[in-house]
Amino acid sequence: MDVSELFEMFQTPSVITTRNIEYSCPATNDCQITKRRRKSCQACRFMKCLKVGMLKEGVRLDRVRGGRQKYKRRMGDTENGAYLGLTLPPPAKKPLTKIVSHLLVVEPEKIYAMPDPTMPDGYIKALTTLCDLADRELVVIIGWAKHIPGFSSLSLADQMSLLQSAWMEILVLNIVFRSLACEEELVYAEDYVVDEEHARLSGLLDLHVAILPLVRRYKKLSMEKEEFVTLKAIALSNSDSTHIENVEAVQRLQDSLHEALQDLEGAHNTEDPRRTGKLLMTLPLLRQTAAKAVQHFYSIKVQGKVPMHKLFLEMLEAKA
Repeated sequence: MDVSELFEMFQTPSVITTRNIEYSCPATNDCQITKRRRKSCQACRFMKCLKVGMLKEGVRLDRVRGGRQKYKRRMGDTENGAYLGLTLPPPAKKPLTKIVSHLLVVEPEKIYAMPDPTMPDGYIKALTTLCDLADRELVVIIGWAKHIPGFSSLSLADQMSLLQSAWMEILVLNIVFRSLACEEELVYAEDYVVDEEHARLSGLLDLHVAILPLVRRYKKLSMEKEEFVTLKAIALSNSDSTHIENVEAVQRLQDSLHEALQDLEGAHNTEDPRRTGKLLMTLPLLRQTAAKAVQHFYSIKVQGKVPMHKLFLEMLEAKA
């Protein structure tokens, strides 16, 4: 499947409903569901489960985003909390803006690398794992972008231009955010964490060294998830593409996202009036880091030692 076909599929998603839960397939309800790709499409995974005998009533609401939640009641929340000498929780933060709240809801679920256990450890296995992971995450990114307020109102050509320009920045930013809680390690996926020694042995040291400074930068800023999802959307809209058809429409998208970030910081980080600027000033380093990552994977493509999926190849060549 090439890039344009994938974009057209995302234009008219198929929807499956069960127990008042909607599963939306971005394609045509025929996604390949394997152990490695089982999380790429909930709708097709659900249909496959039904075919092998699962009942619709078997869907667990607590496993569905926005479904039933579990809460642990703390003693401090009881009516007698004051008499027990417990400290009351701090006042609730101001409500998030509509855009930021929406971006949090549409943020993709955790992704897993699932390295092939039959392959011997080493350079080829590491690169094969990352290339497969990048291809699957690209599909997720395209679906995610469609849910950014204002993005789908752009022409299909401009949507493609923005994604072809910024996809690696989004991939890198995802890795960076997952890695914030680690010490000098990169979390490419929940089950694929790489330290410097692993990177050296796997031929990933150049990529490791390129991304770590960005992790340190965001660690210093103590970037929160609300800021991450907003900054990621800004990175998508902040394209350096020369093929944009409707510059004014893209500018409106940028303005709305910048305003959302400003409102977020104005409401939640009043102690640092310059925080919005500090976050936006990380974008040039993000772009530089993404460019190094593209060069790294393009050199792998030229070597021809590792198989690459068609979508990943096309997006890589669009950036080369």
